Amino acid sequence: MSDVEIKRGLKDVYFATSEASFIDGAIGKLLYRGYNIDDLAQNSTFEETVYLLLHGKLPTAKELADFDATLRANRRLPKEILQVIELVKAAHPMDVLRTAMSALAAFDSETNDNSKEATLRKGIRLTAQAPTIVAAHDRMRHGNAAVDPNPRLGHAANFLYMLFDKDPDPEEAKLVDLDFVLHAEHGSNASAFAARVTASTLADLHAAVTTGVATLKGPWHGGAAEAVMRMALEIGNPERASEYARGLLESGGRIMGFGHRVYRAEDPRARHMRERSKWLAERKGEPRWFQILTELEKAMQPYAAKGICVNVDFYAGSVYHLLGIPEDLFIPIFAVGRVPGWTLQVMEQFADNILIRPLTQYIGPMDVSYVPLKERQ
Repeated sequence: MSDVEIKRGLKDVYFATSEASFIDGAIGKLLYRGYNIDDLAQNSTFEETVYLLLHGKLPTAKELADFDATLRANRRLPKEILQVIELVKAAHPMDVLRTAMSALAAFDSETNDNSKEATLRKGIRLTAQAPTIVAAHDRMRHGNAAVDPNPRLGHAANFLYMLFDKDPDPEEAKLVDLDFVLHAEHGSNASAFAARVTASTLADLHAAVTTGVATLKGPWHGGAAEAVMRMALEIGNPERASEYARGLLESGGRIMGFGHRVYRAEDPRARHMRERSKWLAERKGEPRWFQILTELEKAMQPYAAKGICVNVDFYAGSVYHLLGIPEDLFIPIFAVGRVPGWTLQVMEQFADNILIRPLTQYIGPMDVSYVPLKERQ
């Protein structure tokens, strides 16, 4: 077995084909179902993007209206799920989201139906319910009552409404909508791959999405936005940013929000968050956060030639912070946007399934003689 080639982290390994998304990391290009992320970011909505991902085409006006109505009709949580959230409200929001997502399986009549049609319906329900879980938990852990979903509002606006118990600013709702669009799908990343592994065992969609949420919690996957904002808060002043970056890099540290497993050029999603971060900082009268991030990006410029470029999470944290969203909700917001992507990945796995079962090369001792307990020294 000495000639076995180990592909650590399964890097550069293709295990399936997909119609979900295309990534060209060398030039920083991302397509959802063939559509450029720049076009979707500038022109689409989360509801329309979810329809595109799940149905493989852009909807007509009627199809979008019907789809939006279905999402709005499925936002409410069973009272038993609210009771579960209350019981575990002291946990990290990602743990609560994972637990509630799993518990929802007990209240879905189609949980064990893995047909394409049922999986699609369940994915739509989970997409609608995820923001309700996150918002309800945040209110309940602070001693407030959960806010019922508002059927008048779109997906992103309703999330802010449930979180803060007031009608959101329309422009800020559009910004959260953009964030959801940018995070909706991203190929075989760690959480999507984990969800597909679960699906390959013919477990149900709730199990696969729960796996996705659990995997996303890891700081090497979903935690960068939170880490970037902590770093910005620690720096505090734009004039300290360059010195901070230099000291951290010289000591062998890492500037979070830079580098990506796939991209060797700038993450194409980052530009949209950079623009909106600047706009929001100016609107809120708090330009220092954007200025700090800009100075950090300048300090990292020499590393761009090595393929270490800014990613979508670098500016996302400042946007969440300026919207008044707590740091530990940054990853759950990522998850809220990613549910349709996980659903699509699971649907593709079910459509042409094979158990995903890679190998590890054993390097331990061989044929060791067993020694009875009483004879061991």
